[in-house]
Amino acid sequence: MALVVASQVKEQIKKAEMQCAGEFCDALDKKVEALVNDALSRAKSNDRKTVRAGDL
Repeated sequence: MALVVASQVKEQIKKAEMQCAGEFCDALDKKVEALVNDALSRAKSNDRKTVRAGDL
């Protein structure tokens, strides 16, 4: 499941007058997934069902 919208990422990179390598969005998606999973773990360890910004 993709969490990152590749077209939006590429648009942001293009605005900075840079280019996006093909594997960049896949790697970014994996990093975002790891961040979300870590936040879920923190919320669960604090007996919460709500993930908050502080869990990042």
